[in-house]
Amino acid sequence: MIAFVGLGNPGVKYAGTKHNAGFWILDEMANRYKIPFKPGKGDYVFASKPNKFLLFKPTTGMNNSGQAVQDISNSWNLIAKEICIILDDVDLPLGSIRIRPKGGDGSHRGLESIIYSLNTNQIPRLRFGIGTDEKMRPAENYVLKPFNNKDQKISNGAVKRAADALDGILFNGIEKTMNKVNS
Repeated sequence: MIAFVGLGNPGVKYAGTKHNAGFWILDEMANRYKIPFKPGKGDYVFASKPNKFLLFKPTTGMNNSGQAVQDISNSWNLIAKEICIILDDVDLPLGSIRIRPKGGDGSHRGLESIIYSLNTNQIPRLRFGIGTDEKMRPAENYVLKPFNNKDQKISNGAVKRAADALDGILFNGIEKTMNKVNS
């Protein structure tokens, strides 16, 4: 069983912001498999395809994602390598997707919180590029705004490709999917 954890900020105020790319990708997966999100027993909502995969969206806010992921790990008896984090990356061009089986936080506060809470960097992740030609620094301001119309169209297509990559991880494993997606 694999758990995909999409990072974002809860609430209508943040729904359309770039920082919610992880939520968008999991919403695409839930729509594909026709599975609804429901409240979890902790600070998250989840959807499941029994014996296949779990989808989690923490409701703690981006910078405290580690609390929810630790709770998910404990409640669902998952080790770090069974949890794949889906997050936005301001340093990747819009529409780019990068998969890694482990690594540092790349200055992403949500991933930093997860690495700290699980006490390991051996956590698979899919990074979704949100970088555009707009002024992206300070990143804290950039990520909390929506895309312009032109970039939103590119993002929508990339969300579908990111969900395809998650399907690839499910059916072909992370290594094969990483080699295909990252090349």
